[in-house]
This record gives sequence, structure tokens and C-alpha cells, in this order.
Amino acid sequence: MFLMLKTFGLPLIFFLLIFVLLMLQQPKSPSPTDLLTNENFALSNQLASVSAQLKKLQETDQIKRNDDLEKEIKTIETTYKKSVTVYEDLLDLKVKNPKLDKKFDTLLAQAISELADRHFASAEATLKSLDSLIAAETAKLVAAAALQPSTQSAPANNTAPGSGYSRQTVHTDQGDFLVDIIAADLGSTKVIVDTASDETCPNNCPVLSLADYVSRSGAFAGVNGSYFCPADYPSCAGKTNSFDLLAMNKNKHYLNSDNNVYSTNPAVIFGGNYVRFVGKAQEWGRDTGVDGVLSNFPLLLSGGNITFSDAGDAKQSSRGNRSFVAAKGNTVYIGVNHNATVAQSAVILKALGLENAMNLDDGGSTALWFGGYKIGPGRALPNVILLVRK
Repeated sequence: MFLMLKTFGLPLIFFLLIFVLLMLQQPKSPSPTDLLTNENFALSNQLASVSAQLKKLQETDQIKRNDDLEKEIKTIETTYKKSVTVYEDLLDLKVKNPKLDKKFDTLLAQAISELADRHFASAEATLKSLDSLIAAETAKLVAAAALQPSTQSAPANNTAPGSGYSRQTVHTDQGDFLVDIIAADLGSTKVIVDTASDETCPNNCPVLSLADYVSRSGAFAGVNGSYFCPADYPSCAGKTNSFDLLAMNKNKHYLNSDNNVYSTNPAVIFGGNYVRFVGKAQEWGRDTGVDGVLSNFPLLLSGGNITFSDAGDAKQSSRGNRSFVAAKGNTVYIGVNHNATVAQSAVILKALGLENAMNLDDGGSTALWFGGYKIGPGRALPNVILLVRK
């Protein structure tokens, strides 16, 4: 999600200079357990404020723009959008490598400064260089992860556990992958969706750590939930920590119901003794007789068949930790596939013999709990999936 800015030069330059000053503060690299720094909060708040000012200006009568000015505005928008994308990619990279060299921050600050000075070609070139550095560093981390003792020592096993927690190496035709997976029998386990807010929240939404969710619900296991708009993402100004997809929490309250009437995104429904996956959330009503509902995307497996392959989305096509919820027969599974694309996550779960599965949020939001954190804690979350003893 991106803020699309259209206005005259002065308000935009004012915003860009603020953005430069924030970036030049050079905050310490965030740790995986503490991403939401004061600087990130300040940035999000400033973006929301400037966005509101720009919207007000857009709603007033404006001087007619000539072709040259329109072209310049379009260039500013394009370069700004790219800067936001690269900045958010950099935040994700810092989750994987908290000790990232400061040259990454320096390059981003340089690009924003060039954009503020209307040196658009220079800004684009700098952003392109930074983008290449991020891609190269990500590739190095993926390669290094494959050589870590934890990956090498995990036993090779293409059979999903019958119950409890397992860390295992799964062999596929696309390589070997480390998997953390938790299995629970639905006869003795209740699956619920817990949310920090008990109602639909559009902005400045409450969030909790996975450990807090586990504690307050008396769960024995849990995993992060659906995609949401983190507070440290500039593109999330005005909608921080919100999520758009359908959910029904443990209190039988549906969230985001109105804007998901015609949703084509998949959903998982947790009943008393079953787990049901639907290809489109619109296929599901608003029944409160079930234990929980959560929509996300994409659907990975249906009836044992792979239902997703990489479709050109850069984030889904990059390798990282991929959380999932799945089922086979009377057993529910939650877990994380390591250093995999979303499409590879589907291949891994099929290799494990699972029948149905849906992708969950990933990257800096990844968290898995079983008697303690197995992965994470990651960011604080607006919703999670929990396993509770009946």
C-alpha cells in the first residue's frame, strides 16, 4: 500500500525534508524483538499528518497545471513510491540482520535528499543501487541460513508429526527446507482466533505479542495471523496496525465484515471438531456457531493439490520465513517454513502429505509458540491463531 501524493511543490518538499531529517538521525538497527522504535513512530505520525494536509489541499480549487508541471508531479510520485518500497524492504532486511551496515541507511537518506532537491534521475539511480544491495544481502542471508547447524542437524523427515512440536528437514524437488511444525488433534484441541481489538479498527490499532495472546487465552501453542499494516511502514500512515481481511475472534465478534462481503481471498474456519478452508471468504456467511474464522492469502493446498505458484509478486517470490495453517483429517497444523518463497511453502506442505493449507503473514511478523518461542517474537500483532486444550 502506498500513499499517492498530488500537490504543488512546497507542501511536498516540506514533507520530503522532514523525511530526510528522520532518516539522517541514524537510529540503532532494530532488534528482532524491538522493531517499533521512536523514530519509526515519529515517521508514521508525520506521514499521516502531511497526508491529511495534502488531502485538504486536493479538495480545494487549484490553479490549472500545465503539462510540464503535471509531468514533474508524476515523476515525484513515482520516485517517492519507489523510496517507500525500498525503505520498507530495508526494514524487513533489518529483521533478518539487525547488525546491518549503516551504508544502507546512508544510501536511503541520500536518495531522499536528492528527491527533495528535485534531482530525480540521481534519486532513482541511488534507489536502484540500494535495491540491488538489499537483494544481494538477502541472498547472502538465505545461503548462510542453509549452512547453519540448526538446519543441518534437523532430522530429515517428510512425515508430518501426529501431535506436538517438531523441527525437521523436508526434502522436495526444489531442495531441502527446514520446517517448524506443531500438530494437534481436533478431538482434544480448540482452535481460536484472538484479536487485540474486539471490533473493526481502521487506524492506530492495538497489538500484542504472541506470548501475551497465549497467556491471556491459556493456549499451549500459537502462530501469527493475517497480513496487516505495521506501524514502522511509511505506506501504512493513517492505517497503522490495521488489517483488512475478515476475522471472527474468540468472543464471536466479526471484524472487517462490511468490506469482505465480496472478498475473493481465502479463509479458514475452525469448527468444534473440524477445520474448513474456502477459496473465497465470500463463500462464508457470518455464522458465530464456529470457534474462529480468519482470512488471508494465498490458499496453498486444497484437497492435497497445490493451488498457488509464484505470480510475479516480489515479496511472495523472495525467500524468507513463511507461516502457515494447515489440516489433514482430524489434525490441525501450524508452523513456519524457513527460507522459502510462498510457492515453495506450498511444495513443502504437499511433501509433508497435508491436505489443505493457507499462507499467513511472514517476514518481521513471523512468530511461533510451543512452550516458548520457537520462532520470534517478531512484531506485536493485531491477530493470531491459538491452540487451546478442550
